[in-house]
Amino acid sequence: MMFRTLFLAAAMVLLAGCAATQTATAVAPAAPGFWLGVWHGFIFPIAWVVSLFVKDVAVYAVPNSGGWYDFGFFCGVVILGGGGIGGARRR
Repeated sequence: MMFRTLFLAAAMVLLAGCAATQTATAVAPAAPGFWLGVWHGFIFPIAWVVSLFVKDVAVYAVPNSGGWYDFGFFCGVVILGGGGIGGARRR
């Protein structure tokens, strides 16, 4: 039990080290915001498959408006995409 807890804590610390901040050139006030982030998150599975074959298609808009776009993208992927809380309930 103790080993498992230590392993999970170490894994979380290592994964947190992968987090990066956005550069100033990737954030633009007039760029896509929350609602486009929601849309891009919702269509993520389709955009990802298309991006494998089409060079000009991306799954994430850069530049974007920063934190609000990120939050919208997260909401689109998790909530609208079916991966949210209770999204995989079985009866």
